[in-house]
Order: sequence, then C-alpha cells, then structure tokens
Amino acid sequence: MVTPVSDDIIALAHKLADTAAPIARSYFRQPLEIIDKADESPVTIADRTAEAEMRKVIEATFPDHGIYGEEHGQVRLDADHVWVLDPIDGTKAFITGMPVFGTLIAVAQEKKPVLGLIEQPITRERWIGGIGHPTTLNGEAVKTRDCGGLKNAAMYITTTDMLETDEERARYQKLKDTVKITRFGGDCYSYGLLAAGHVDLVLESQLQPYDFMALVPVVEGAGGIMSDWQGNPLTLDSGPQVLAAATKEIHEEALALLNG
Repeated sequence: MVTPVSDDIIALAHKLADTAAPIARSYFRQPLEIIDKADESPVTIADRTAEAEMRKVIEATFPDHGIYGEEHGQVRLDADHVWVLDPIDGTKAFITGMPVFGTLIAVAQEKKPVLGLIEQPITRERWIGGIGHPTTLNGEAVKTRDCGGLKNAAMYITTTDMLETDEERARYQKLKDTVKITRFGGDCYSYGLLAAGHVDLVLESQLQPYDFMALVPVVEGAGGIMSDWQGNPLTLDSGPQVLAAATKEIHEEALALLNG
C-alpha cells in the first residue's frame, strides 16, 4: 500500500543528493571522455561514478530496497521501495557546460512515484516533494502559478528532436501555436521551474522512467499535474511521452489539443 513518505526515506534522498552533487561539480566544464551508449545517447565518468556512489549508500542503508538506475541496471524491482536514479539528467547540457542538468532521485511504491528530488549541483538548488510532503526548494515551500489559461502559458520542451514522428510533431505544433512563450533546452530544470511558479507547461517525449519518476512528486507536490499525453498517471511502466502542467485547467486544455 502506498503511504506517506517516512522521514528516514526523505533523509536518505537528501544524503544521495549530497553524495552525487560534488561528483557532478568536480567534472563540470572539465575535459571529459564522452561514451556513446547503445541508444546513441552520451554518458561520462561523472554519470557512472555518481550513480555507483549513490547505489552504495542505498545498499548500506536499506539493502532490501530495489534500485532502478540509468547507468548500472536494476535490482529487486519487486521490493516495497524502489529507488529510481538518474545521476545526470541532461548529459548533453552537462558536457556542453550548461547548468540545467540535474540529479534525479525518486522512490516508487507499487510502481508509483511517491518521492521525488531534483538536484541542480551548480546553482545548488534542490527541489523535493512527495506524498505527505509538499514540494520545497532549498527548504522553502513552492507552488505552481495560475497564468489564466493556455494562451498565456510559457511552455518548455528540451528539444524538438525528441519528437520522432510526424504525428508527435503535429500534436506539439498545436500547443506551440496556442501558448504565449515556447522555450527549449531545459531538461529536468524546466520541471523545477514549473514547480516554483515560473513555467506553466512542459511537453516531452522519448523519456524513460528514470527521466520522469522524480519529477512527478515535485510537480504535483507544488500543485501541478503530470501525466502521459493521454492523461494517464505516470508509473514505472509509463513512457515515453510526458506532460506537466501548472494547473488542472491548463492540463485539460493541453490534453484536449494533443488529442483533438
């Protein structure tokens, strides 16, 4: 049964972020060997080292918990608690010196995201939210904003290259033609901006569970909504399309356009 997140789980999430952040900082804007993975996405020693160190901490603290990591695989996915880790979400931003990447840490129960943390180690911003724990940014409560409708909205998408079919591109274009502002390149940082009341909509595709599980509790704990493009809740089985909205009204307007 999904229950409010306990203090010891929250404490471990912070410890994991504290573990990963200095690793990312030490490699940021430094010469790095870029390794291309099977899906042609890049990875660096920073990604792999940060995840390996976080996994050590989890194993030492809760050896019965599961881990779903981007770089080092999956173990015990049938456990009551599964930690979902993306050590550097936005590796392309990281390797080109843009501080909009982040470390993503989530906890799933029954495949549902119950705790999420976004750590931006360069700007030293940390969002955390979960069931029973409204979202905070560096310890201060944050809320999404109400811009008054989709026509006034600011929307982010990391890149239109993630829209791989004509259908996806056409659906995105309907939103772009409706919103007031469209911006690019935010990676996970866009979702933190939405939770903090600066952005109204984020639309993305080609995401894996480790890319979005941590974002859901952060966005929803600040008053927003996250779903797939059909409006279904996001779980470990979801993907690749996600939609985040600051309000229920904007979420419904966006879904109507996407599926109209």
